[in-house]
Amino acid sequence: MAKVALFPGSFDPMTNGHVDVLRAALEIADRVVIAIGVHPQKSPFFTVEERTAMLEDIVATLDPAIRKRVSVMSFGGLLTDAARSSGATVIVRGIRDSSDVDSELRMAAMNAVTAPEIHTVFVAASPMNRHISATLVRQITDMKGDPSAFVPAPVAARLARRGARIGG
Repeated sequence: MAKVALFPGSFDPMTNGHVDVLRAALEIADRVVIAIGVHPQKSPFFTVEERTAMLEDIVATLDPAIRKRVSVMSFGGLLTDAARSSGATVIVRGIRDSSDVDSELRMAAMNAVTAPEIHTVFVAASPMNRHISATLVRQITDMKGDPSAFVPAPVAARLARRGARIGG
């Protein structure tokens, strides 16, 4: 049986740090499902359709042997329900700093109660990407800066178009 890992996040947008976590997930699982969380109370920078398209563009840039092991989905509701529906037995989460550790451990504990058969694995961000967050990427874009050093090329292209729209 293939080991499936669920890599959840808002991916608004996906950053180079997220790509690091995806690569680590591919080292521990046969298949990785990138799961875009949709929260009705939040106002995302990009729609779920735009985020899905960006992620699919990024997956398309991967080596063909790796690409076939990655899929993209979106979900609303409980993460553990999304993990179960995708066949995942592992949830992969990235950690940048101690504040991430605290919040991620709380979430992992809650998930372990609701789905004890699904394990959470934490991946430390690489030193060169530890400082990157989607929030900072959005702020750079809003202020007409160039976020391309922090995101994959397909995301940089969409951010450039988005920045042009914002700038009027």
